[in-house]
Amino acid sequence: MKLSYRTPASLRPDSETRDSRRFSGLDGLRGIAVSVVLVFHFFPQVLPGGFVGVDVFFVISGFLITGLLVDEYARSRRISLRRFWSRRVRRLVPPLVPLVLLCCTVAWMLGGDVLVGLGWQVLGAVTFGYNWVSIAGSASYFSATSPELFRNLWSLAVEEQFYLVWPFALLAVLLIRSARIRLAVVCTFGLLSLLWMGFLFHPGSDPTRVYYGSDTHSFGLFAGAALALLLRHPNGLGAPTRNANAGAARTGPAGFTRFASRLASPARLRPWLGLAALLGIGAAAAWLPAAGPLAYRGGLAAISLLSCVVIWAAVRGARFGRWLDTPVLRWIGERSYGIYLWHWPLFVLAGVAWPAAGVEVHLLVAAVAVLVAAASYRWLEQPVRRRGLRGGIRSLSGFATESWSRLAVVGVAAMVGLILVGGTTAAVVVAPAETSAQARITSGRHMLEAAQADRKREDAERKSDPTAAPAPVAPGDLISAVGDSVMLASAPELEDRFPGILIDAAVSRGMRAAPDILAAQAAAGTLRPVVVVGLGTNGPITTDELLAIEAAIGPDRKLVLVTAFADRDWTAGVNEALVGFAAHHRLVGIAGWHDAIAPHTDVLAGDNIHPGPTGGRIYADCIASALDWLAPQHPLHGRDPYRLGQDPVVLRPVS
Repeated sequence: MKLSYRTPASLRPDSETRDSRRFSGLDGLRGIAVSVVLVFHFFPQVLPGGFVGVDVFFVISGFLITGLLVDEYARSRRISLRRFWSRRVRRLVPPLVPLVLLCCTVAWMLGGDVLVGLGWQVLGAVTFGYNWVSIAGSASYFSATSPELFRNLWSLAVEEQFYLVWPFALLAVLLIRSARIRLAVVCTFGLLSLLWMGFLFHPGSDPTRVYYGSDTHSFGLFAGAALALLLRHPNGLGAPTRNANAGAARTGPAGFTRFASRLASPARLRPWLGLAALLGIGAAAAWLPAAGPLAYRGGLAAISLLSCVVIWAAVRGARFGRWLDTPVLRWIGERSYGIYLWHWPLFVLAGVAWPAAGVEVHLLVAAVAVLVAAASYRWLEQPVRRRGLRGGIRSLSGFATESWSRLAVVGVAAMVGLILVGGTTAAVVVAPAETSAQARITSGRHMLEAAQADRKREDAERKSDPTAAPAPVAPGDLISAVGDSVMLASAPELEDRFPGILIDAAVSRGMRAAPDILAAQAAAGTLRPVVVVGLGTNGPITTDELLAIEAAIGPDRKLVLVTAFADRDWTAGVNEALVGFAAHHRLVGIAGWHDAIAPHTDVLAGDNIHPGPTGGRIYADCIASALDWLAPQHPLHGRDPYRLGQDPVVLRPVS
């Protein structure tokens, strides 16, 4: 986020003039960061780690805000909280209001899943508490089942909560006379946040809590704050003194001053160190997994440190700063706040309006986001920042020279505002309780709970009456199925097609969970002769995981692997691994869900992943086809579970 204030003299690069108001290179770095985030959201397969762009913003914000506060304290030995928070409100709120009103109104006009939870999202947006509202509502940053309209506002909430608390903490830190201890205290704050993230993160679970939390994800802000304290000459932070030498003595040991001086000295190496750090950030954007332990146990902290190196090289070295501040990157960086605000809601709304949107629509949405952000920057953000709210409003109507024309402008603006407020209110009022995908998942969960209750009741009745006739044998009695939310949404149709099937399915489950589940069933004696596994939706898989599944079920059971269908960057790799594994193992077949549903996405729920009733029947048909394909090649002794008395859809394993 761009903040304009007079740069403290001790932080200016040598080539900077005394009236400069902008740190060299930071606008360009903002431009890079927001571009990386846009690519991550629009084309995740290109930059699967592009979420690191937000952490670059955190470091920039911590650096600039701390420098602003330190500069004020060095001048007046006080920090005006009222003036500080007023500047933050002027900077952040004006573009946020039209974003919320306009996008909510459009969502109301479109209807459907995009309205789910909209009231809580608006509450999180206007209170700058979106991250905690999402955590309380068990929302997932990494889920595609719910198209959250304002999901990107979580990072704005983290920054605003930091702005609310940090001035008080910094004031206490600045009372410490030793510059070295001041720096150590701020670094300790960041280290505690980092360690807390690593402690709360559990591999295999959804990491949204540790990613959204302002307690777990503030280390980047503290890293930027520490850099600001390190680069600023410590003389200006101590008590007033008569000369520089006395100030240095009272502020901290001379060794710290020499260290800060040495940090700025390698002028020739600075650009190359900055470039190397920038390349490191780019490598992370290309390869760092979003849900893996590497990101939350050191990866994001490394991004923060690399960002500090880039900022240091830019503000201390004019050449590297000029490299970053190319005209295009600087232009994007100055408007990065608006681009970040608008790109995600527009992306979500476009996905609702055009469910089968391709690359062309995504590029168009990105262009519209940039144009809207540019207009907001020119006619809303800049006037309000320079003249305040009232002055900004007057400047917007300044082109109207006559009083009647100004009145007309005000009238039209008021009418548009009332329409948008009405549309937003209507959107919140008519919002459904859950998405179509969630409704299907809930239906499947209720069916499984009812089936489990029926089995327990029948077992209890047979135990109480030993003379009772045995329960009739159903075709599905020989099948155990373990799956994710796609299987859970298809549970009613699976039960209808294979009466008596034993289904264990859960939301957000990955392949790594299957071996333990199947081993537990085998140990309990409940694992059946045929095992169906549908766990490719939520992440990449490995051959070792498939081998572990095969070992868990034993050598005599048949295994059916269901291919995955989802707009995820790992889907193709998952399906290749499944097909390749089946080709080299005699008792393994493939249920081709991906190829069967691809021409019929209209029968999926709004997230384009989970099946509706018709899609659930296609899912069951795929499994029936795989069983039919396995039957003549690998018959069981005695009863044949594959011939179910129906003619399944002819589907062969995907090739």
